[in-house]
Amino acid sequence: MQENSKYAVGLDIGTTVIRCVVGHIDSVNGTPTIVGIGKVPNKGMRKGVVVNLNGPSDAIDQALGDAERMSGYQVDAATVSINGQHILSTKADGMIAVGGVDHAINSEDLARVEEVATSGKIPANREIIEVVPHSYKLDGQDNIKDPLGMTGTRLEISSNIVSVLVPHLDNLEKSTEAAKVHPNAIVPSVLASSRAVLSESQLENGVAVIDFGGSTTSVAVFEEGDLQYIGVVPIGGVNITNDLAIGLKITPEIAEGIKLEHAVAIPREQKSGVSIKHEDEVLTFDTAEIDDIVEARLEEIFEGIQKELKKAGRAGKLPNGILLTGGGANLKQIAEYTKQSLGLAAKTIKASGYAGVSEEAETFEFSCAVGLMLIDSERGFAQSKKHNKKSGGSGFDSKGKLKKAGGVLQRFLGKFKT
Repeated sequence: MQENSKYAVGLDIGTTVIRCVVGHIDSVNGTPTIVGIGKVPNKGMRKGVVVNLNGPSDAIDQALGDAERMSGYQVDAATVSINGQHILSTKADGMIAVGGVDHAINSEDLARVEEVATSGKIPANREIIEVVPHSYKLDGQDNIKDPLGMTGTRLEISSNIVSVLVPHLDNLEKSTEAAKVHPNAIVPSVLASSRAVLSESQLENGVAVIDFGGSTTSVAVFEEGDLQYIGVVPIGGVNITNDLAIGLKITPEIAEGIKLEHAVAIPREQKSGVSIKHEDEVLTFDTAEIDDIVEARLEEIFEGIQKELKKAGRAGKLPNGILLTGGGANLKQIAEYTKQSLGLAAKTIKASGYAGVSEEAETFEFSCAVGLMLIDSERGFAQSKKHNKKSGGSGFDSKGKLKKAGGVLQRFLGKFKT
């Protein structure tokens, strides 16, 4: 690697697995090439939140070490994911007077109207990590997407505020700092996954991305180019594994193998027996029993997803349907089950088309980490090989608080896959 080459890093802090992606940034066109990945089992988290600082910090350190050895870069900072049911979407409006009739709207005006919109809307124990402007109104003119440079005296905003609980955010930051990696920005995992898999047309016409993880299932609804809603169901693929372990009286390791190899989301008409070899023993199970166990848990998960879509006001109303990613998307026929359960078109999707050592990165599980790497690159956090820890690109303000994500979605709207 050249000494002045640039790289971006995405760090997906999942409940069950930590994943890291390092991308080399082309100096001419800014296109990332995946040059390093890391994947390590995680402990010390429950349903997306940290409950033991040592577990995640050790796993982060190991995952970064693997990615560093593969890429040749020393990783000191990354864009990091956050997850959990504490993530909240809140609609908010605001209005300011901006000056005389010949005043051109500038970035300070946009920041001020966002501040007015968010003031008093979020409890003191929550931190705002994203403000998504849906539309602006300038002197009575509605549905303005970007008023920058326009002339007017009264500016109004309609927005979506994404916030998280401060203790969960603080503990996540402590875990990354303990592993000596600085969080450039912290982004909800489903938004990062969306960045990796969505096209611009899907973003405009109405779509929901479901990040089917190990312990949580996250939902993000997009329409008219904006994030409309985000919610998290505190159940995931591990729950299916554990149900199989209890119902079939086997260990979780054997249950995971059965889930991946023999379970299906849609119950089979033809019942039979399946066998799996474990150590020196061949275990045989009835597919009818497997199907019953999987179906019961999927029904619970998708009832939760439907509730989230109803909260967003988009249940059954998304022209582009559902895009499924995350490890749970590996379950056979899960797209067909989604279609039947939610009454919408559905398909599984993964981040793809990236050059480099990307074979493992082109899996459902790595969508979030790839999306985080892309955000890290596009928001100007790309580091040089000589980068020193905390020497620039800080995601913190002068008081040591994490800066708001500051329109992550708005900044990469034009950079979605086409």
